[in-house]
Amino acid sequence: MPVIEGGGLGDPLSNAGAPVAGTNEVQTLTIGGTPTGGTFTLTLMGWTTAAITWINVNATLLASINTALDALPNGGASAIVATAGTLTAGIGTILLTFSGAPLDHRVQPTMTATSSLTGTLPTLAIAETTPGVDATARGIAAGGLLIDTTNKKLYINTGTQAAPTFTVVGTQT
Repeated sequence: MPVIEGGGLGDPLSNAGAPVAGTNEVQTLTIGGTPTGGTFTLTLMGWTTAAITWINVNATLLASINTALDALPNGGASAIVATAGTLTAGIGTILLTFSGAPLDHRVQPTMTATSSLTGTLPTLAIAETTPGVDATARGIAAGGLLIDTTNKKLYINTGTQAAPTFTVVGTQT
């Protein structure tokens, strides 16, 4: 489905079907082998983080990843949040959730990881865990209108521009 964006309080937008709220993308970073040190970077849409130092203290590793992701110019503070999946002593899975503006409620390309880790056969891999789904009419102003041309319904955005919430305000029979 194509992404419809924009729309102020002027002319209503139209959509063939009911609007969808969208889904936040989740990707899983897996750290394998037996790393003992070194660094790695993460890249999204051509932007690469500063080197992230690997450490076997989960909270410190996650804080370092979050700090590096927050500094990406294509995301911003808390646009992507790293949390522990099966992480134990810095080895296992880390969930990367695209839950903040401007990356939330959208399809995202899979990030890549570049390793400079040391140790016994250290590995890094990233896979899509939950595909993102583009929200309908993301960017429509609060109070903006959207017409569902298939089901003959009129919706108003009772949410925000970044996360629209559509409420039916009229139907045609």
